[in-house]
Amino acid sequence: MKQNESKKNPLNKYYNKKYPTQSQPYPGTQHKMRPVPDCGEDTYIGCNKLLNRRALITGGDSGIGRAVAIAFAREGADVAISYMPDEESDAREVAQYIMDAGRRAVLVPCDVADERACVKMVEAARRELRGLDIIVLNAGYQQYCESIMDLTTAQLRRTFDINLFSMFWTVRAALPYLKAGATIITTTSIQAYKPSAGLIDYACSKAAIKAFTHALAKQLAPRGIRVNGVAPGPIWTALQVVGGQKKSKIPEFGSDTPLRRAGQPAELAATYVLLASDASSYTTAEIYGVTGGDHTN
Repeated sequence: MKQNESKKNPLNKYYNKKYPTQSQPYPGTQHKMRPVPDCGEDTYIGCNKLLNRRALITGGDSGIGRAVAIAFAREGADVAISYMPDEESDAREVAQYIMDAGRRAVLVPCDVADERACVKMVEAARRELRGLDIIVLNAGYQQYCESIMDLTTAQLRRTFDINLFSMFWTVRAALPYLKAGATIITTTSIQAYKPSAGLIDYACSKAAIKAFTHALAKQLAPRGIRVNGVAPGPIWTALQVVGGQKKSKIPEFGSDTPLRRAGQPAELAATYVLLASDASSYTTAEIYGVTGGDHTN
């Protein structure tokens, strides 16, 4: 098979070998992962689909959020990203990619598990970007737990605070600034449809995000604001190496999908761009699965 043909084959377009066993303390940093996730840094080419839009992306320092931030900037958007303070090095890399695209980058360190922090995050993004047009609710927390008997109330609350309640807090703070034509995009998961035994709290939070997306879309449609979601399958991000997967399962991560590999964050960016752009003007209350063939319905 010729090299250019190989790169078109989804089975081997991205990394398709076993992953080295590895772990990091939460929240983890992308640049220490092996291999480093591909977020489209060297490949995403924009064509002004989001020219002069102003976007806030939670969890934008690494993984899916990083890929979306880079893509949005190359499509002409100014971008604010939130991240945990320990992820500063990754966040500064993203800011540089945004600025290299000729767009404004705003860094907002924030633990979205705190309601007041979410309000301050929105205010900082709105102030620095001089408005908001796109909200990407992407920040996530995932910890593998073998048994419900070992699932602490503290972990349960943190999972829901970050994955679900932060969406309520962020939307409530942002809504006064969103005008007709604005878009909100959530990140749910295949876990909302096919929950794993060891991710019971995470799966429940992601199922709730699915309902949140559908209900909010119906509520905001009369205002001309669209709300959609993306449901990723197994994607190689820092979530997996900070306790999101059982350590012994990491080498085979994603190999049980029909495409026989985990996805890379770069493979989701175009879906977020589509949902943020006018090309999807008749699309709301939808969840787009990007799962390597593992069905979400």
